[in-house]
Amino acid sequence: MKTWFKLLFQTLKVFVLFTGCTILFYYAIMWLNEEYAEYHRYDEPKGSAIKVTTVEDNYNSSWFDRLILFYLNGE
Repeated sequence: MKTWFKLLFQTLKVFVLFTGCTILFYYAIMWLNEEYAEYHRYDEPKGSAIKVTTVEDNYNSSWFDRLILFYLNGE
């Protein structure tokens, strides 16, 4: 009978530890989500930033040329 209580106590400890770690992980993920929710990645850069690429207006390219350019650049 004593071993049965010991087994039950060990199982209860593992369950509480697992539940605690799960709750801690959940709230850590929620905190990270809130932290980066207001982070505006696509705002205009500040300072002396310049545009790297430009598309010329008189450049007529087909969809195939654009696809090949896409694959060549690796983007």
